[in-house]
Amino acid sequence: MNILFVHPKYPETFWSYRHALKFVSKKAGFPPLGLLTVAALLPEKWTKRLVDTNVHRLTDEDIRWADYVFLGAMDIQRSSVNEIITRCKSLGARIVAGGPLFTTHHDEFTEVDHLVLNEAEVTLPLFLEDLNRGSALPVYTSPLWADMQKTPIPLWRLIKLNHYGSMNVQYSRGCPYDCEFCDITVLYGRVPRIKPAMQFISELESLYELGWRGSVFIVDDNFIGNRRILKNEILPAMERWMRARRYPFTLNTEASINLADDDELMQLMVRAGFDAVFVGIESPNEESLNECKKAPNRNRDLAASVRAIQRAGIQVQGGFIVGFDKDPHTIFDRLIEFIQETGIVTAMVGLLNAPRGTRLYQRLLQEGRLLSGMTGDNTDFSINFLPKMNIDVLLNGYKNVMRTIYSPKEYYDRVRRFLKEFKPPQPKIFHPRLGHLKTLVKSSIILGIIGKERVHYWKLFLWSLFIRPRLFPLAITLAIYGFHFRKVFENHLVNLQHVHLP
Repeated sequence: MNILFVHPKYPETFWSYRHALKFVSKKAGFPPLGLLTVAALLPEKWTKRLVDTNVHRLTDEDIRWADYVFLGAMDIQRSSVNEIITRCKSLGARIVAGGPLFTTHHDEFTEVDHLVLNEAEVTLPLFLEDLNRGSALPVYTSPLWADMQKTPIPLWRLIKLNHYGSMNVQYSRGCPYDCEFCDITVLYGRVPRIKPAMQFISELESLYELGWRGSVFIVDDNFIGNRRILKNEILPAMERWMRARRYPFTLNTEASINLADDDELMQLMVRAGFDAVFVGIESPNEESLNECKKAPNRNRDLAASVRAIQRAGIQVQGGFIVGFDKDPHTIFDRLIEFIQETGIVTAMVGLLNAPRGTRLYQRLLQEGRLLSGMTGDNTDFSINFLPKMNIDVLLNGYKNVMRTIYSPKEYYDRVRRFLKEFKPPQPKIFHPRLGHLKTLVKSSIILGIIGKERVHYWKLFLWSLFIRPRLFPLAITLAIYGFHFRKVFENHLVNLQHVHLP
């Protein structure tokens, strides 16, 4: 078999880092981990190619070469998915599709020949058996959860690592919490399933042997879902491996806010090489947290928890939501104040949406408030239900939040506040490369000369260089991120008239 894996294009989003990538001469933020893992599950003797449309153009010759085109996607990639399916069908190509988008919306993709849904470790072997017998079915699904010990190392040889800003690996699936708006438990369950230490270390080793040095994102939706094994086995093994190789990677992941309650766990993570974590904070309003059943966030001082994590040496990247039924009209000013005072530099603020299959989706459907499907973009101005707050008040308040937190003054003030309080307990081993110098020059020109933030940029540049020199590379990185975040918000404003609103 000739198998072509196609990774659909991501639009410009908060997490695409599209405007930041040009500073580091990269074409995309992350490689398609799901497709690379599926590729490793297919028979070795099959010929495999991958076209990441975020990096390369998909040609008709690519499609004609393939016996099957394998597609994997998330909601945000739907537009690109539709284009790829149309092209493949016009050329007579047979399509196999899976991943979150197809698993939750499989009834909307009737042109796909074979939908291999849920987790590939479970359903892909069923498809392959039938394919070998010449009797492959249109849809494969299963209520079973995959055994993570059977997940292979991704087939990294299908990509060029230097096209990407960061690599990504997976340690676990599932989350013990069940927030009303979140579809993670729908897709992966509530009992965290993990890879044993040696299996996970072997994945890090595979990247190291290929020459990767730099950022590695552990894509788990809640990395600390099983703390006991993490503290007793995984993190000690990671620390030994990282120390033996002079810390070739900087690690970041996602975790719940109760990470702040466990000093030992935070220290272990820092020693293993973690320097950032994304935390779903959602709202400073307690009634909104109760409404969405955000269990680990309730009845706690959220600001103190953020500071505890950052004092431990781990930067908090925060996720926030507005549009809850219980949100008061003061929520927007409170959110701005919370973000600025805690020094959360990377603050993703989005309008509430109801992903298909979630408890929120079911509740809004019963209440007759559900509208068309969601875009999957965390920070555009779309909303797929009728909110209780007046829509104009909600949108104007949301715009004010984004305009304020990513304006140069407020953003750079927040960076300074964060860097003043951020004191990593162990020095990082810095591996200087020519690319770092190029990035510094580009940022100095684009941000320091051309950009509207030039005064703030040079103040941060000089302050960090002379006052906190160890954090100078981080300061420049955050300045570049701010440029990207502001560009995304400004472009969303321009496109607002094309967004479907209730």
